[in-house]
Amino acid sequence: MSDGGHGDEKGQRFRRVRAAAPAPHAATGRSRLGKFIHDFDGPRSAYHFLWAWAGAAVHRHPSRKLFVIGVTGTKGKTSTLELLNAILERANKRTALISSLRVKVADESVKNRTGNSMPGRAYLQRFLRAARRAGCDYALVEVTSQAVVQHRHRFIDWNMGAITNLAPEHIEAHGSFENYREAKLDFLKYVLARGGKAFLNRDDKNFTFFFDALGDYGPVTYSKDDEFFHDALPHILSTRMRREGAAPHFLMSPFNEENVAAAVAIAKELGIDNRAIDDAILDFEGVPGRMEYVHAGRFTAVVDYAHTPDSLEAAYRAAQPKPSPQFPHPRLICVLGAAGGGRDAWKRPAMGAIARDYCDEIILTNEDPYDERPETIIEEVAQGIVAAGPPRAGQHMQKIVDRTAAIERAVALANEGDVVIGTGKGSEEWIHGAKGSKVPWDERAAFEAALQKKAAPVREQGAAGTEE
Repeated sequence: MSDGGHGDEKGQRFRRVRAAAPAPHAATGRSRLGKFIHDFDGPRSAYHFLWAWAGAAVHRHPSRKLFVIGVTGTKGKTSTLELLNAILERANKRTALISSLRVKVADESVKNRTGNSMPGRAYLQRFLRAARRAGCDYALVEVTSQAVVQHRHRFIDWNMGAITNLAPEHIEAHGSFENYREAKLDFLKYVLARGGKAFLNRDDKNFTFFFDALGDYGPVTYSKDDEFFHDALPHILSTRMRREGAAPHFLMSPFNEENVAAAVAIAKELGIDNRAIDDAILDFEGVPGRMEYVHAGRFTAVVDYAHTPDSLEAAYRAAQPKPSPQFPHPRLICVLGAAGGGRDAWKRPAMGAIARDYCDEIILTNEDPYDERPETIIEEVAQGIVAAGPPRAGQHMQKIVDRTAAIERAVALANEGDVVIGTGKGSEEWIHGAKGSKVPWDERAAFEAALQKKAAPVREQGAAGTEE
């Protein structure tokens, strides 16, 4: 697929190669009208639809002169987009990117402080217009299910759409897992309806559902068992280990392999050469707040955004310290909370049960309580731990509402060789409380401070020993 210059010529070169089969919802005028009417389940739906239409009209449909790629899924969206962005930049492409983490247009990047991964009220169209004016070749967009329900994906000329994976999430917001899954499918159908390409993950347990729905339209499928992982990845990993030691900044594990597979599949479909792909992954340092390692002296912590049962289990598996002759029995110590405000309360005991299975020391704490009592949320997570069975040998649970104190306690419990992991906050800047209140928060800084305090006596003892 070509990706030439700018302006009108670029707009022509970036038009999609249309699928052989007719695109979904693209049949007769009557079917279009039926689909249009079906989309409006009330005034609120119409309100969001009109904002999407107005934004595109006012900003003169900027996506028509960009190559727009959307990534959706339960987890891995941000990491996949950052990986793809790194690959495209290594191939000397000019990119724009919007995700839960940041908003980037060409060389300028700021944190996303809108409170939404995929903001509404014409924000996306302003972003796309800025990308076009900056001469960007590609616009990379994180696509959420709630934004799809609110029509924020509409009136954008999507060239590609990918789904990373699917697990139960936002059940209260959508009414059921089936509705949540349907929102993801609606986005991919919308991409195909505009002649774009859809990418499906063969490793995801919902792959069959999506392939059955979209298989006639020739979706591209990808897997962590693809050729790249057998040929190129082992060399990349060995080079990273030699360069960065045993704990590279970007942890290449099954936790991230599916994200790599998605980014590589899209890059290869775009015709990006293998050298650019390999070099980008070799130098990639990861995403703030996503399996982000923090070190002080000989002590290690991990900061991660995991906030669903599936992502929590994947994070614990990835962070699990491996025994060595020096540290034959390393422990995993977790700082765990759950969000309040009616946000998927069903998952609280499930996450507690996962912590019971993987962690040797469990510190339950506050996350984002919103209008609920933090103590109530903590107790529901604790009930999941208790229901999962008796404590494993040497396993302990504590409840500390103050998150800073919980992190300090977890780090204080750590011995050399252990790993402490905090989940749920990642790179978020606030802890959300009642009536819209917010308390500034920096998870990495909290761990750094606790680790520095922990490592200081060790360094002092070492220095004293040297003087003697």
